[in-house]
Amino acid sequence: MATLHVDVVSAEEQIFSGEAKFVALPGESGELGILPKHTPLITRIKPGAVRIERPDGTEEFVFVAGGILEVQPNRVTVLADTAIRGKDLDEAKAVEAKKQAEEALKNAKSELDQAAIQNELLTLAAQVAALRKFRKK
Repeated sequence: MATLHVDVVSAEEQIFSGEAKFVALPGESGELGILPKHTPLITRIKPGAVRIERPDGTEEFVFVAGGILEVQPNRVTVLADTAIRGKDLDEAKAVEAKKQAEEALKNAKSELDQAAIQNELLTLAAQVAALRKFRKK
């Protein structure tokens, strides 16, 4: 069975490194599915879930808050702004942070503050959605 090497890294640490038979993640233009021997590609990624299907059939799940994806025929590299292992996500914390950001948006004084908070809200909403999707599996 053909596989590809996958690395998911953030500024803080390496989150995942290993072999996979399939990788799915949220690209800038929509959901991307990557198999071995994929055409080379570099694109931005949106906040959401990176799903890595290992050769033994198990799945790894990582939440990324955006970043860059590089695909080579036998290698996938995700350079994430922020990355959190699926098992380390806390839905209660994410929901609370989202509520706090919504409250902060109401009190924002400038358009710049509003834009920053809206960006944070989008990331938190993606995190909650990815976590709920992960928990269903």
